[in-house]
Amino acid sequence: MVESFHEFVVHRSPALCRTAYLLTGDHQLAEDLVQTALARTYRHWRRVRDGNPEAYVRRVMYHQQISWWRRRRPIERLEPTPTERADADHSEATTLRLTLNAALLQLSPRQRAVIVLRYYEDLTEAQVAEVLGCSIGAVKRHGHDGLRRLRAVAPELVRDTAERSTR
Repeated sequence: MVESFHEFVVHRSPALCRTAYLLTGDHQLAEDLVQTALARTYRHWRRVRDGNPEAYVRRVMYHQQISWWRRRRPIERLEPTPTERADADHSEATTLRLTLNAALLQLSPRQRAVIVLRYYEDLTEAQVAEVLGCSIGAVKRHGHDGLRRLRAVAPELVRDTAERSTR
């Protein structure tokens, strides 16, 4: 049992950390979120390991993030402009990431979770519904509302995407 859980953690932690970062907007909080979710998953590993353990961990992460959010835990915000570095110019990619992160933080937790799971983790609507424990219709509604909100708060993301697709 311990070996299979260890193997799962080693192989899936990077992807889980990326998802957690997109949910929290902070690297340290993301690491805490993954660690908390994995600790809770370990208690139920015998039951979870034969199904879809990654979906279970994502669900735990989502619910834990909502719990933290409800407690109004202070969240550190990223600076709106990247700091200067002497090496290669990554300003365009950095600006895009910062803009996306700032825009995601303006969504409700459920909208953010749907957007992250649907478009970043590339899950189907049914898989997102399973992870979040809601209906497919709710996933569609939150996804629609979240995308509409993203377009409103960060229209430059739409322009950047259109420019990249024509290149």
